[in-house]
Amino acid sequence: MAPKPTELTAELFDYVVAHSGQPDEVQAALIADTQALGGAAGLQISPDEGAFLTMLAKLLGVRNALEIGTFTGFSALCIARGMGPDGHLTCCDVSEEWTSIARKHWLNAGLSDRIELRLGPGVETLRQMPAEPTYDLVFLDADKPGYPDYWEEIVPRVNSGGVILVDNVFYHGAAVDPAADDAGTLGIRVLNERARTDPRVESTMLTISDGILLARKV
Repeated sequence: MAPKPTELTAELFDYVVAHSGQPDEVQAALIADTQALGGAAGLQISPDEGAFLTMLAKLLGVRNALEIGTFTGFSALCIARGMGPDGHLTCCDVSEEWTSIARKHWLNAGLSDRIELRLGPGVETLRQMPAEPTYDLVFLDADKPGYPDYWEEIVPRVNSGGVILVDNVFYHGAAVDPAADDAGTLGIRVLNERARTDPRVESTMLTISDGILLARKV
């Protein structure tokens, strides 16, 4: 019999956050500025996911990373914190308004020299980048209908042994809801199945936050 997963109640989630790496002063200020946006604040990753990104970047010894979907910059800040002083993170987003918040906090954290921001549609930006393997770590957290297209642009650009992280692969449960057929859900499902069968990677899913797909380039 397969083990029954533990339900992640609000109390248990608070427990997880309290026992993960805690946001420092700059990260807390970024979170506060994001919360002030109102409903859009839901686009920000959770603190425990941020702690995971920092830890993974450290464990992998990441020197060159890529992020698709930056929002107000919390995930980028977490990744950059896990990289050494010679690390470089390229962030892709379409919003000048939201990334202006990111720039302020990256500067306050002393990490602006490690982070390059490129504004424009993500797939177009990727296609302007060199096609050969370049990145040790990629974090994808952008528009969900575009996930399959992002995947095809990302995988060839990842070094052997490098890692791709895809956020929101549960899509708040819609990934397994037969009644859900919106564009975001369909994009998530296609991406999940493509990663599962893609011979270029080894992949697994992590039950962190709204689900993270972790794929290693072979």
